[in-house]
Amino acid sequence: MQVKSIYRFARISAFKAREVTREIQGLPATDALDILRHTPKKAALLVIKTLKSAIANAENNNNVNPATLVVKEAVVGEGATFKRSQPKARGSAGPIRKRTSHIRIVVTDEIEIKRREPAAKNKKPRAKKTASKKPAPAAAATAETSAPAADSKE
Repeated sequence: MQVKSIYRFARISAFKAREVTREIQGLPATDALDILRHTPKKAALLVIKTLKSAIANAENNNNVNPATLVVKEAVVGEGATFKRSQPKARGSAGPIRKRTSHIRIVVTDEIEIKRREPAAKNKKPRAKKTASKKPAPAAAATAETSAPAADSKE
């Protein structure tokens, strides 16, 4: 069952929030929350709110176990832009655009959770590559051939 939650008119630009939502797509909801808690960005707090709301919606409205939920979709779209002005020199004004965004998260229990195994178990020992050593060019031979002939004045 798919359950969604939308945070509309979040006071952050969509460009900044998309960076955070890309990190959690396809992850189990509990893992996504852990990642977001350790992400030092304002957008992470807003996405946490939305993800917790989606998990609560699934748990309360549809009786779904939160441990089985996977983030199917985490999308950030542009919202309305608040337009303000900043006084400038000689009585002119400069524009200020305060951007907003809409954060939409869809969680589902239909996708099977894929857990990553520790990297140490999967690694196989590799054979060391031996660097092919090329013989060094003879410095004396190149110095003799490149020296100009200064004595030949005839």
